[in-house]
Amino acid sequence: MRSAHLHLLSLASVGLCVTLWVRAKTVDQEQRGNAERRALFVGLWPPMLWLIGDSLESPSGLA
Repeated sequence: MRSAHLHLLSLASVGLCVTLWVRAKTVDQEQRGNAERRALFVGLWPPMLWLIGDSLESPSGLA
């Protein structure tokens, strides 16, 4: 897997997070908490994927 793939996945997960957050506002009150937590969980993915992609760019693994 190339670093560009992980960078694209990182940007895509930002879009997924926003989509899930907006969708959470349309569900009923009982399930809104779970939907918001799901969106926040997905929101943790972009920095992790971006940093993994950055680590694949450098040949020694060190920045």
